[in-house]
Amino acid sequence: MNLPVSSVLYTPSWHAELELGYARFGASTRPVLRRHKGPLRVQKHLYAEGPEVCQHIIVHPPGGIAGGDRLDITASVGTNAWAQLTSPGAAKWYRAAGPAYQQLKLHVAAGATLEWMPQETIVYSAAQAELQTVIELEGDARLLYWDVVALGRPAAGERFDRGHFQSRLDIRRDGRALWHERQRVSGDDGLLDSPIGLDGQPVFATLLITGTLDPELLQRCRELPSKVRGDLTQLPDLLVARCLASEALHARDWLIALWTLLRPALLGREALAPRIWST
Repeated sequence: MNLPVSSVLYTPSWHAELELGYARFGASTRPVLRRHKGPLRVQKHLYAEGPEVCQHIIVHPPGGIAGGDRLDITASVGTNAWAQLTSPGAAKWYRAAGPAYQQLKLHVAAGATLEWMPQETIVYSAAQAELQTVIELEGDARLLYWDVVALGRPAAGERFDRGHFQSRLDIRRDGRALWHERQRVSGDDGLLDSPIGLDGQPVFATLLITGTLDPELLQRCRELPSKVRGDLTQLPDLLVARCLASEALHARDWLIALWTLLRPALLGREALAPRIWST
């Protein structure tokens, strides 16, 4: 059967946009902007910790990202507000003939706090995932940001032997760079197994939090029992934690354990895990 030329050349794709805004009213943080286009949403805002912290769960209904898809997410946290953003499950980047994109822009005003804590990103073999994140902090704004990336699906016997994953992350305070990073891993790249690369581990994770940690607590963080190979580095105004793991679950457990210690010390609130992580 011969298909029409138009059906051969046409590849369905989604362009989804989500724009969020938060503001402080008295003792409460409230969402003041929620605009979307395409298959990208947030569920009802939650106040598991009381009115000061507004929690939103970002949902991508298609359940996966295919070639040609583009996700654009923007969030702005106003003065003295506190927003916590997470996801209900793993983001899956499927194998594709062309690249798919995600662009994330976050702005945190003076006195405000943003916690960006999605669940893991799974990059299938032969996927072409390209991510860019820009975070702008004003004055004494506070940030906790993490990501977990799993290359391939080891449990299904799939190695990341084709395609690529690339990302760019920029964090600036009042226009001054706090963190600038670029990553690119290609399928079957030597860095996948090199001891100066991923050393045969399919999962890598990063946690970044603003502030300076007490040396004693920093040592406690380093001594946390875990199934990952990780460590922490204190930079000026930024603490960096990174790990390699055999499973995304191990990396996520390590990040949560760190967050439990770091949140009270650097953000001033006890850690209360979102219920969605347990479902």
